Amino acid sequence: ARQLGKQGIIVLIGSRDADRGNAAAAQLKGEGIKAHFLPLDVTVPSTITAAAGRIEKEFGRLDILVNNAGLLNYAGEATPATVSQETLRTTFDLNFFGLVAVTQAMLPLIRKSPAGRIVNLTSILASIAEHADPNSPIFPAKFLAYDASKASVNMFTNHLAHELRDTPVKVNAAHPGWVKTDMGGPEAPMEIADGAKTSVMLAALPDNGPSGGFYHMGVHMRW
Repeated sequence: ARQLGKQGIIVLIGSRDADRGNAAAAQLKGEGIKAHFLPLDVTVPSTITAAAGRIEKEFGRLDILVNNAGLLNYAGEATPATVSQETLRTTFDLNFFGLVAVTQAMLPLIRKSPAGRIVNLTSILASIAEHADPNSPIFPAKFLAYDASKASVNMFTNHLAHELRDTPVKVNAAHPGWVKTDMGGPEAPMEIADGAKTSVMLAALPDNGPSGGFYHMGVHMRW
């Protein structure tokens, strides 16, 4: 949000927590960025509908959608033979079904943009090619619920980009890297600002930029 806001873009910060959302928007406003808190829980359909309605009423269109809500339940993950249905369903509900629901609700507004951009946050852990390669650094990192949900996000990205191929809208998947967030943990090598760079790049693609790809720092990832 900060990096896009510094480009003069009005940023709407979707958050389940009103206090944290308002605090983030206030902090960015203090830096001279036009930022607003937008109540949104991707697992609650009524909040998605309300968010789309507010954007339509206040702005008339949406130029950029960054789908970055995500869950990796380390405690719930287990082997493919033992992972629970609850962990699978909860993870998919947030990482995949919620993402699709938000995108579908916002798409009519994105179509009104002269250069709509959709960025779906995924992960190198979504790559079947990486998981099948014993030489890959993520080869032993098998979190079925998370990995499969993000692989589904990659497929949705590919299919939606194909559907919108004759429009100005570009749809891409972003692997942010291993970042020092609550999910990534303090041992992660990348700072949050660096983890945002791929999303910002895809959000601000030129008219001749790619669509339907899976990127990290400008490099196309293996699917």
